Amino acid sequence: MEYPRAIPLALFALVMMITGLSVFAMERGEDRRTEAMLIARAESVSSALERRANANSSYLRAGAALFATLDDVPRSRFDRFVSELRLDSDYRGAEGFGWAPVVRRSEFAAWSDARESENSLRTQIFPALVPGQPFAVPVTFLQPDTERNRRALGFDMYSETVRRQAMQEAFRDLRPTASGQVVLVQEGAAPEPGFLIYMPVVVREEAGPRLKGFIYSPFNAADFLGSALELEGASDFGVRFYDAVDGKEQLLASAGVEDGGKNKVRQGIRFANHRWVLEVYAPSTSALSTLSLLTLLFGLMVALLLMMVVRLLTQQAFEDDAAISWFAEQASIRNSLTRELNHRVKNTLANVLSIVALTRRRASSLDEFADGIDGRIRALSATHDLLTHSDWGTTPVRAVIEAELAPYARDSERMLNLDGPDSELAPNDALSLGLAIHELATNAAKYGALSVPGGRIDIRWQEVDGNTIRLDWAESGGPEVKQERARGFGTDLIEKIVAHELGRPVDLRFDPEGVKCTMLVPLRQPTDFSLRARDAGEEKPPAS
Repeated sequence: MEYPRAIPLALFALVMMITGLSVFAMERGEDRRTEAMLIARAESVSSALERRANANSSYLRAGAALFATLDDVPRSRFDRFVSELRLDSDYRGAEGFGWAPVVRRSEFAAWSDARESENSLRTQIFPALVPGQPFAVPVTFLQPDTERNRRALGFDMYSETVRRQAMQEAFRDLRPTASGQVVLVQEGAAPEPGFLIYMPVVVREEAGPRLKGFIYSPFNAADFLGSALELEGASDFGVRFYDAVDGKEQLLASAGVEDGGKNKVRQGIRFANHRWVLEVYAPSTSALSTLSLLTLLFGLMVALLLMMVVRLLTQQAFEDDAAISWFAEQASIRNSLTRELNHRVKNTLANVLSIVALTRRRASSLDEFADGIDGRIRALSATHDLLTHSDWGTTPVRAVIEAELAPYARDSERMLNLDGPDSELAPNDALSLGLAIHELATNAAKYGALSVPGGRIDIRWQEVDGNTIRLDWAESGGPEVKQERARGFGTDLIEKIVAHELGRPVDLRFDPEGVKCTMLVPLRQPTDFSLRARDAGEEKPPAS
């Protein structure tokens, strides 16, 4: 009732919030399920990559152990070693196996002569050694013997920084070691990233280990990743393979969907004495899942339905409350009017008796008495007509006071002094003021300044702040006011009922020299009491 628009909107927002939380929970669960699948996929692909690399490293270790026992590694011996491995045609993601011996500057010519005698084609070491380079590590043999692999023969791998660092680390640790990202020499016009795994061939001597050369495997990164994915089967996930070196990551290869989306899992791998990073991700989608979409639509319909129902109930409650308030107000008005009528009848009778007594005392003949009492009773009737039959329009303050004091205004033995501006009062305020003036005048006629000759009543009013009138009633010249007296109905009427109707406190004082009363009467705009006037005129309850 206090928030007719806010309650339906708050209920709608609450239902939508619950629906949103439900959708969020379902989407969160879906993300977790996807994340779990991504983790499983990442572990399986990582395991496949490690198996590929470890199998190749095992072959390199075997070759290094064999070649370390030979004084020289001729082509026939190398080809026989590779053939006995009985590898499949694609070498499980590798480009093959190669042999690269350590060749010093003085041995370049002999190395070229040996290659010419074996291949009937003279091969030169390239690029030329830079000053300070102690030796070269040229590609001597590379199986399978294809046109593509022949492009790499004679290439000094020690001349390139990334390869050289990997070879130095492999010699230092005496185990298979992978290089970082490189482009293989045998790549054609569209080079793709790759890497190599080196295994040093070392001869044990009394002075210490002597490096004889390296048996190695070159890898095309895309082929290497593809061979691992073949072991795991197809899936809807994407995979990226990174080289992680010195805190930096370089993309080597990717497979599957290209859009990474928000769901992704990154996993570090270490094989061939090198660190790699594998990233597995699910394709991004901006749409909600089917269950989440259905839940959202259902929640929206429920929220709208509840909002409409609450809105209808609130509207009905407003109409019922308005009807109840109207009937209660009418009942209160009738009760107040009944009490006021009863009191006014009594006061009117008292005034009539007082007027009769005063008129009789001053009259010298029966006709004079009849004329005097008739005029005062007519004045009292005019006051009643002014207050109750003004058609609920505005009433001047002076007119209300004059109507109530009209029965006493013609008596020359008393003085009535009225002073104030031409201010207009609303109907209810005029009735309340008239009721108060009537009670004060009645009391004055019974016990105060109007009860004896020479009595004086000063009534002054003025506008205080533009919306309030201050009215002062002061009696003088009357009998001394008794301080020990019973509280009458008139006092309660002024201090409680009149003060309540005016919405302002009433200061009523029974000073010994005379009664004094100060009232604050509101000045209202017509719009403030037009509804009251209409209701009073129509006497109809609001529609339900």
